[in-house]
Amino acid sequence: MMRKIFAIGLVVLITGIFGYSFSSYFLRASMNDPAVEPEVAEVSKPEKTMKPFVSEDALKEHFKKIAEKQQRDRREMQKSASNTAGLSQPSPASSMADSVSTKAEESKSSKDDESITNNQHAGVDEGGIVKVHGDHLVILRRGRLFTVKVGSNSLAPVSSVNAYAPGVNPSNDWYDEMLVSKNTVVVIGYSYGRGGTEINLFDINGGSLKFRSSYHLKSNDYYSSRNYASRLIGDKLVFYTPQYIGYGDPTSQFPAVRKWHKGATNDEFKKIVSATRVYRSPRSEESANSSSALHTVTVCDLASKDMQCEGTAILGSPGRIFYVSAKSVYVWTSEWDRLGGDTTTSSMVYSMPLDGSAPSALGVSGVPIDQFSFLESDDQHLNVLVRSQGNGEQMWGSERTAGDVALFRTSLDAFNDGSVSASRESYRNLPNVEGYTMQNRFVGDHILYGAGNGWGRQKNTDGANLYAVNWKTGGTSSLYLDHSVDRIEQMGGDAVIVGTNGADLYFSPIDLSRMPSVKPSFIRKNASQGELRSHGFFYKPDGNESGILGLPIARSGRSGYRHLVEGSAAVVFIRNRDMHLKEVGELEAKNISTADNCRASCVDWYGNARPIFLRGRVFALLGYELVEGRLDDERMREVRRVNYSPGMRMVEMTEE
Repeated sequence: MMRKIFAIGLVVLITGIFGYSFSSYFLRASMNDPAVEPEVAEVSKPEKTMKPFVSEDALKEHFKKIAEKQQRDRREMQKSASNTAGLSQPSPASSMADSVSTKAEESKSSKDDESITNNQHAGVDEGGIVKVHGDHLVILRRGRLFTVKVGSNSLAPVSSVNAYAPGVNPSNDWYDEMLVSKNTVVVIGYSYGRGGTEINLFDINGGSLKFRSSYHLKSNDYYSSRNYASRLIGDKLVFYTPQYIGYGDPTSQFPAVRKWHKGATNDEFKKIVSATRVYRSPRSEESANSSSALHTVTVCDLASKDMQCEGTAILGSPGRIFYVSAKSVYVWTSEWDRLGGDTTTSSMVYSMPLDGSAPSALGVSGVPIDQFSFLESDDQHLNVLVRSQGNGEQMWGSERTAGDVALFRTSLDAFNDGSVSASRESYRNLPNVEGYTMQNRFVGDHILYGAGNGWGRQKNTDGANLYAVNWKTGGTSSLYLDHSVDRIEQMGGDAVIVGTNGADLYFSPIDLSRMPSVKPSFIRKNASQGELRSHGFFYKPDGNESGILGLPIARSGRSGYRHLVEGSAAVVFIRNRDMHLKEVGELEAKNISTADNCRASCVDWYGNARPIFLRGRVFALLGYELVEGRLDDERMREVRRVNYSPGMRMVEMTEE
């Protein structure tokens, strides 16, 4: 119910999250202070990988010890409650929903060449709201799947089906992400009604969609305001799910899957993770919070007709941020902490190989901002931008971080069984940021970061600092911008920063070829971003130093959270020539109606507008409209549009 509750009380909740001063969040805490330096365990030679539990009995014995320690800790907390009132965090046994108002290895394949998703890594596709299958676009919106044929001289709706299984009540469900693998469409959702992650499979043939099967997986809500829960690498579906361990028998809460059918019962759930596939570091014996969440990475083979899945899980602290490279899933865990003060969050980072081999771990300090804080580089190192304090990315955690900034860099060989922490030399202190919410991204040899408005209201600002750090050499540049830092994107080998000064939207090119420098901005008057997620942006190069970018825009000064309830006005297209930006036009929305008899996912948590560059053609997805444009004499002109909303052309689905 949490996302639904949030939708009902949207303005109240956003005000609660962002309406107060963040000044107390920026208290300094040195990453190199010996008081916060990770302790290095005195072991002669740690194991290279973590150890699994040897049996179900051993796993239950572990949880018995943890429960006894939690009881002792609660008694101690009760004794001192009068002195610590208002300072405690949610207990590990409570879900994140309770704490927020009840909520590649780079491939050169032809598929990557025609990707329409602004992925972090080529070859690692991310779950999104629009994908390509042959001559059709597949679109996920408001609990339904749609296909639109993009013929050479036409646009035509072909098929529309519910994104969920027939016979279910979807009123408390959210269908967020979609991927396409050969002739299979995968929809990833979260069901509060049935309690877990939902994977729905559809057959696609010539644009026609047909429901195949549905699977339910026990988990907590995976939602993040910035990250995506699913990835596709070849035919392998990879997705992350958290499970916060509560009272009673924790093993009964472990990930389990059932194939849905009418009359399905809880007795049909089969565990997807056995005790011998659950790993923990030696430190999990020492801290109850270090065993308060089960972080599971599931890999499913979509090449088979019936989805075959294998899961690997680690016991860790509840705060989490995950990142997927072509070979591994990295999960950075931390204890939920009160932001502010002079302490640094103690954390662990886990490397979970996609081939199913044993994971490894490393003790670390601080917390990343989001998945864009990570880079597994070709020199076999993990590079991560961290702040001294944070609570992970679950729900809106990435919007709230605090403390000092550092670049963490370690060799992949340093990972072990978790008994040893990274050395002090693994951290490089960086300049702090002052502002509302932090953005960061690796672009080439640099990590760029700065502060912007995020989900809050668009504030008037005189400008902001952007920092560009060469993660290879350590060179740091401080660049001044005339606007906030609300989006950092790659533009060829360089970057573009998008932000506002309160009334106008700025696009500032950042030249990274030599010493980082700011080039003249393009200013879109009386506008703001229409989408905040990374997928809202796309840059299509057409030469070494040229290309076109697209971004949904909205009215001037619109608060960031309004993207959930207000559609984008248009998609603006901007030409880049040698770091000089010039608008070539926009494709605008004309039909903003949502009178669609929506039954599920009736808030666009993952957005509804995208620029699309496909085989030399240009499109703008704007709600239920798909608009095609064409560049004539460097001006974008509308060619055609189609409304694909429900009722235009509907295909009923039946259960096999």
